Amino acid sequence: MSVDKATVAKIANLARIAVKEDELEPLAGELNNILDWIEQLSEVNTDGVQPMTSAVDMSLPWRTDKVTDGGYRDKILANAPKAAHGFFSVPKVIE
Repeated sequence: MSVDKATVAKIANLARIAVKEDELEPLAGELNNILDWIEQLSEVNTDGVQPMTSAVDMSLPWRTDKVTDGGYRDKILANAPKAAHGFFSVPKVIE
């Protein structure tokens, strides 16, 4: 795949990036180098290679999936300027 100046200008426009006319040609060359490198990666044989999320084999700790209210209502409402019936009380903003 090859990228030309017109394609770079279109990509820049879609990304809302201001690119000067004299910068289009060097950017096209850089994008072509990146695409060539990606094509080289597709040639690597990955048969039998397990997908991984980290370079270190580890497992995440699991916790029980239960719903709680936190139990901190009184502590949280103590910081509120005004509270009513266990909730924050705010002034009416819509008339």
